[in-house]
Amino acid sequence: MAMSGGAGGEKNKLDLLEESRIDSGIDSYRSVTREDRCGSGPGSVPDDKKFDSGRDEQDKVMTDERLDSAYGSASLSVDSLSEILQNCSISATLTEPNKENPESSEEEGNLLATLTEDGDTFLHLVIIQELESFANHLIYLFPKEILDIQNNLYQAPLHLAVYLNLVGVVQALVEKRASLELQDQEGNTPLHVACEHGWLDCANQMILHLPPAELAPLFETQNWRGLTCLHVATLHKHHRMMRLLMKKGVDLNIQEGTSGKTALHMAVELHDVDAVALLLKRGADVDAVMLNGCTALHLAVGRQDAAITSHLCRAGANKMIRNVEGDTPLDLADGNDDILAVLPFDDIQIMGRTVSLDLNL
Repeated sequence: MAMSGGAGGEKNKLDLLEESRIDSGIDSYRSVTREDRCGSGPGSVPDDKKFDSGRDEQDKVMTDERLDSAYGSASLSVDSLSEILQNCSISATLTEPNKENPESSEEEGNLLATLTEDGDTFLHLVIIQELESFANHLIYLFPKEILDIQNNLYQAPLHLAVYLNLVGVVQALVEKRASLELQDQEGNTPLHVACEHGWLDCANQMILHLPPAELAPLFETQNWRGLTCLHVATLHKHHRMMRLLMKKGVDLNIQEGTSGKTALHMAVELHDVDAVALLLKRGADVDAVMLNGCTALHLAVGRQDAAITSHLCRAGANKMIRNVEGDTPLDLADGNDDILAVLPFDDIQIMGRTVSLDLNL
């Protein structure tokens, strides 16, 4: 794919860059049609549509704290980017360096890696516009250090590719060993982003070939809300994503960082019977306790969810565990006939251990 200032199709892309303020705000791109983003028609991205995580302005990371400090000496405007594009052309086949003029090739690479005032590299911008083929060429061309540059919102190109569900770009970045561990300003890794949106193919590309030693820390990473990828998938009821993580050996009993909930606690709170059944079937600890001592059964009884209470009891949930307030699930069920009807009464407790009674004696 040649890219220069003379061809008609590419000229439209330059017009778009000149007429628009392109930033890393991936929410702003939703206000532009796919046709506009691909440069086949005029379009602009209004400044008031930029992506904002909801944090106060003072919480945003300063430019000099970015990973890309080695590349941050020049802050480009859209106009200067257009001039760069007019003076650069990328060969359709980047399998070999420019042997005739290696200095020119190096210069082109340096220019395309330069940052805009929003911290974006040219690769960020190409991904935002969903120019997948060209993005893949740049990924092949750039060294890993450039692929891992984070913009002012701490989004690496991989974050953006996953957010937009660009599976081919995600695959290219992963094959080039782009980092899976970088966190954006919400603390989300690219895998968190995939789990939030249910992008199964993107998640699969990121974790398919990783050995357990590399998967474990990725699965344990918490965002700034204390949530791991399994927690995020559970909260958004993405059951297929949960199955994928389970297949790759995610710890089902890992606790989130604020109240100590496991995925099972979260599924109970959401009244998600399918997730509860899935987690129990795969071996989740039915009696895991939160920081306040509550088990999943405490939560189910407290929410008067007879169906989930029944699932938990069939999985062997202990109805006599006391939380920090001294209440057992049985105490919480007092007066609720629907819940009491599903709680088993064919056992007794001796020194805190359940002993089943044989009613046929």
